[in-house]
Amino acid sequence: MTVHALEAARRLAPRFAARAAEHDRDGSFPVDDFADLREAGLFGLMVPRALGGLGATFAEYAAVATELARGNGATALVFNMHASVTGALGAVTEELAEALGVPDEALAARDRLLSAAAQGSWYAVAMSERGAGARLSQLTTAYEPTDEGWHLKGSKTFCSGAGHADGYLVAARSAADQSVVSQFLVPAGDGLTVEPTWDSLGMRATSSHDLHLDVTVPADRLLGGVEGLALVVAQLMPHWLVASYAAVYVGVARAAIDAAAEHLNARNLAGLPAVRARLGRADAATAAAQLVVAEAARRVDEAPGDEETNRWVWRAKLLAGTTAAEVAASVLEAAGTSATRRGHPLERLYRDARCGSLHPATSDVCADWLGIAALGGDPDRDGSAPRW
Repeated sequence: MTVHALEAARRLAPRFAARAAEHDRDGSFPVDDFADLREAGLFGLMVPRALGGLGATFAEYAAVATELARGNGATALVFNMHASVTGALGAVTEELAEALGVPDEALAARDRLLSAAAQGSWYAVAMSERGAGARLSQLTTAYEPTDEGWHLKGSKTFCSGAGHADGYLVAARSAADQSVVSQFLVPAGDGLTVEPTWDSLGMRATSSHDLHLDVTVPADRLLGGVEGLALVVAQLMPHWLVASYAAVYVGVARAAIDAAAEHLNARNLAGLPAVRARLGRADAATAAAQLVVAEAARRVDEAPGDEETNRWVWRAKLLAGTTAAEVAASVLEAAGTSATRRGHPLERLYRDARCGSLHPATSDVCADWLGIAALGGDPDRDGSAPRW
C-alpha cells in the first residue's frame, strides 16, 4: 500500500500546486483535485483491503497527507476529513464492536459505507457549531427517532467540503436526553442546505461553509447502531480528532521552505548568511515536527488509545500547528517584500500555515492538556473547559 499511495500522492502534488493559487484567490473548491484523488483510488486509503480499499495504517495516512499538503494544503485538509471518517470506521474491530455493543447489522452498514468510499465516494465532517466549536457535549443539533429512521435538525459551521461531499458525518445530541451524543452518516441531497459563509484568511479553498440540516435518514445511518457512542469514540480514537491535521501542516511547512528556496535562488539571494540561516532553522524545525508526527502515528498503530500514545498525539498537533506558522513567517521574511504580493506561493502558504494552530484542538488547548498531564493530573477531566 505504502508505495502505491505515496507515489500517487507525490505524483498529484505538483498538479494541486499548479491549481492552488486560482482556488485560493477565488475561494473556490478544487474539484479537479478531488477527481484526481478519486481516480488514484485514494478515497479508499483507510478502507480495509477486504472491502476493496488500500488498508493503510495511521502512519501511512500521515505520510500521504504530508505529500498532498506539499501540493495544496486546502485539498489535503479536506481529504483529512474523509480519511478521519473512513479511518475511524475501519478501526472498529470485532473485539471493539463487541465491547461497545455494536450489533451485526450496524457493522454491515458500516461496511457498505466503507465499500462505497473504496469505489470513489467521499465524506465530509459536520461537527463544529457556532458557540460550541468541536465540543460534542455542547452541540445544539438534535436528533430523534421516527418511523423512517432518525430525524436530524440543526446547523453546522466550518464543514470543509460542504456542497461537494457524497455524505457528511454529523454529530448530534438526543432530543430526549442531551447527555447522549451520537453520529450519523447523512447522504448529500434533500434536507441539507449549504450557506456560503467561508471567506477566510487561509485555507480558502476548503469550502468550509455552514451546513443546515432538517433531514430524515434511514435507521442504519446511525453509526455503530447504538446511541451515545460519539463521546466514547472521541476518547478511544483522539488521533483522528486531534492529530490527523498534524501531517497536513507538516506538509504546508515543507512547501513553504520549498517555495522560499525557489524564490531566493531565482533572485540570487541565497548567498546571504542570514537568509541561509533562516532556511536552515526552518528545515530543522519542520524535520523535528515531522518526526514527532511520525512517532505519534507509529504509537497509534501499535497501541491506540494508550496513555503515552495520547500524549504523543497531543504533542504532534501542538508542534505541527505552531511550527508551520513559525516556519512560514520566518521564510517569508527571508524572501522579502516581493513574496508578500497576492498570488505569490509564499503569501498563500503563510496564510494557510497560520490556520494550523486554530483547528481543534487549538494549540492553547493542546498545551493545556499536556501541561495537566505533566503535572500528574488527568487532562481529559481536569481542564477548565470540556475537551469534547
